[in-house]
Amino acid sequence: MFIRYVDARKSWILLFAGLLGLANALILLDQGIQVTSTSLLYFNASFILSFILFFIWRFKRETKYAAALATLQEDMALDWIESLPEPGDGLDQMTNDILREASLQFKRKLSDYKETQLIENEFTAAWIHEVKTPLTAMKLILDARSSDPEIRKIEAEWLRVYLLVDRQLHMTRLPAIESDYVLELASIQRLAAEEVRELAPWCMEKNLAVSIEGTDVKAITDQKWCRFILRQLLTNAVKYNPANTALMIVTDVTEKGQVFLDVIDEGPGIQPHELPRIFDKGFTGENGRIQNAATGLGLYLAKTVADKLGITLQAQPSQTKGTVMRMIFVDPNAFEAVRRGRVSNIQL
Repeated sequence: MFIRYVDARKSWILLFAGLLGLANALILLDQGIQVTSTSLLYFNASFILSFILFFIWRFKRETKYAAALATLQEDMALDWIESLPEPGDGLDQMTNDILREASLQFKRKLSDYKETQLIENEFTAAWIHEVKTPLTAMKLILDARSSDPEIRKIEAEWLRVYLLVDRQLHMTRLPAIESDYVLELASIQRLAAEEVRELAPWCMEKNLAVSIEGTDVKAITDQKWCRFILRQLLTNAVKYNPANTALMIVTDVTEKGQVFLDVIDEGPGIQPHELPRIFDKGFTGENGRIQNAATGLGLYLAKTVADKLGITLQAQPSQTKGTVMRMIFVDPNAFEAVRRGRVSNIQL
C-alpha cells in the first residue's frame, strides 16, 4: 500500500523537490546571502526530514480508512455495509457515502430482480400445474389401452413430455430448496425402484433390463429431491443405453461407512477428457452432439441439488463399457449439522 501511496503522491514529492531546489539556487546565486556549506547542509537536511515526517503522518492518516476497507474485503459478510469503518476526513466520508449508496442501489435492484423472478416462477409453476391436468388424463387413457403396441409407443413419448414438464417444475422450486427440506430415514433401493417404475414405458420401448442389486441401505435425506437426482441420472442412462441392453442400480456401503448408489449403464460412456465438465451448465459432450438429444441441464441440475443436500456425485467410465454414476450420501450427523447451520443462518 505504501508504494501505491507514494505513486499517488508523486506531485507532492516533485513539488517539494522543486521548491527545495529553487531555494538552494536562490541562496547560492544571491550574492547578498552568505551561507556556509555546513549551514546549507543543515538547511536541506531539516527540510527533507520535515517532509519525510509529514509524508509518513499523512500516509498513516489517509490510508487508515483504506486499510480498514481492505481488511473488510478479506472477510466480507452479507451485512458488510454495517461494518464499514469510521471515516477519518472529508474524503473518507465521501467514499463512505458512495459505498452506502451503491449498496442501497444494489439491494433495490436485487429486490426488484428477485420479485420479477418470483413472479415468473409462479407463472411457470401455475402453467406446469395446468399442463399436468391434461397429461394425467392422457395417462389414464393410455393405461386403459396398455396392451396395444402403438399405445405403448405413445406412452413412451408421453413420458418424455412429462419428464420435461416435471424438470421445469423442479427448476422453479430450486431457488427455495433450503426451505423445502423434509429429512427422514429412507430406503435408497425403494427410492430407486419408484423412479424405475416411473421410467418403465421408456425402458420397455428400448427393451432395457433394469436390475436393482446390493444391500437395502438407508440414509437420511429428502426423498423428493433425492428422487429428482435419481431421475436425472436414470434418464441419462436410459437415453444413451442401446436397445436390448441392461441397466443396473447397485446400493451398498463404502469402506468409510458411507451409503452409496451406483447407476451403471452400457452406453457409449464418457470420454475421460469430458469428465471434469459433465456437471457444467449447458455442457452436452460428444455423445450428446451425436444424438442431438442433450440439453446440458440434467446433470447440472442433479449436481446443484446434490450439493445443497450434501450428496456427492461422481462419474467415471466403467471398466468394460458404459458409465458409472455414483451418489454418496453423507454421514447423517454431518448432514444434520449442515442443515442446522443453514437454518440458523436463515433465522439470523
